[in-house]
Amino acid sequence: MAKKYGPSKGMIIVIVLIVSSLTIFLAMKFAFFSPSNQAKEMVDEFYRYEADGDFANSWNLFHSAMKEKFTKGNYIQDRAHVFMNHFGVETFTHTIGKPEDVKKWKMSKTGPLLKDVYKVPVTQTYKGKYGNFDLKQEVFVVKEKGEWRIMWDYNQ
Repeated sequence: MAKKYGPSKGMIIVIVLIVSSLTIFLAMKFAFFSPSNQAKEMVDEFYRYEADGDFANSWNLFHSAMKEKFTKGNYIQDRAHVFMNHFGVETFTHTIGKPEDVKKWKMSKTGPLLKDVYKVPVTQTYKGKYGNFDLKQEVFVVKEKGEWRIMWDYNQ
């Protein structure tokens, strides 16, 4: 009887399973850690803080250009005053749309040109003493010093 050389059927199945698993793992890792997904996660973190009324932590996620628009104390006071006091809202929910890669963008006409920005649509749903309403906003996410940061659009 002649002796067969080469991998057995069992060994081939194991190799195929390992290669398939590795391919799936790498694809999932790429999708999870993609810049688009990271930008979306940053927006979600920002609005989770906002929904909890933790405006100090949401302010911390702003880009430095946003922090120049208002001090931390003013932001905390204004957000709480407008949404919680005026609208009688205790909290809100939010939904986040698909991030869109924007090659070049400015926060305002006089602001610096930023590259590799993600535009992320957000809908905040409020229920308060004046009824239910949605606030839709495009939020921009850009890296600053290696960290994703939140920006709003002030162009007219």
